[in-house]
Amino acid sequence: MAKLYFYYSAMNAGKTTTLLQSSFNYQERGMNTLLFTAAIDDRSGLSKISSRIGLKADAHLYDANLDLFVKIADSLKKRPIHCILIDEAQFLTHEHVLQLGSVADSLKIPVLCYGLRTDFQANLFEGSKWLLALADELHELKTICTCGSKATMNLRIDQHGNAVIEGDSIEIGGNDRYIALCRKHFNEKLNAPRPS
Repeated sequence: MAKLYFYYSAMNAGKTTTLLQSSFNYQERGMNTLLFTAAIDDRSGLSKISSRIGLKADAHLYDANLDLFVKIADSLKKRPIHCILIDEAQFLTHEHVLQLGSVADSLKIPVLCYGLRTDFQANLFEGSKWLLALADELHELKTICTCGSKATMNLRIDQHGNAVIEGDSIEIGGNDRYIALCRKHFNEKLNAPRPS
């Protein structure tokens, strides 16, 4: 039986590297994969998935208007597909997660989603919330805080390294905008005195 998987973590845990390695493993065995990434994240260029260690792959883009089930079913008419891999899964909508569940259940293709669990204010992203609720299997990928403990939080920082406590939930960025921290150090940074 095909399943819907959610691999989640804080920033810099190697989610994209793991996704690209999974795709490579399928392809090495002569199997076809279909990769998707969020249209909102163009840091690697449009239609590209790129890890911090330099691995890259072409991908289809998704946004709120795309019906993933229809797109995957149409692709399946052209060639066999053995695995669907979704990068930046936190940006999926509730409807997307339902569609991906139907891909696993009806089309019998495993779907591996990789994304952040929470935003910089420790709120669940929509895609993450519904994947945590509906995925068949949940896997936490681990990274470490500056103290060496497991990092579970994503701290947004300004150009001086100070914590940003207000703003839109979604702001695309990498190491220049975010630090992965344990809950203790996340809270300490949020409550630190602000420069005047």
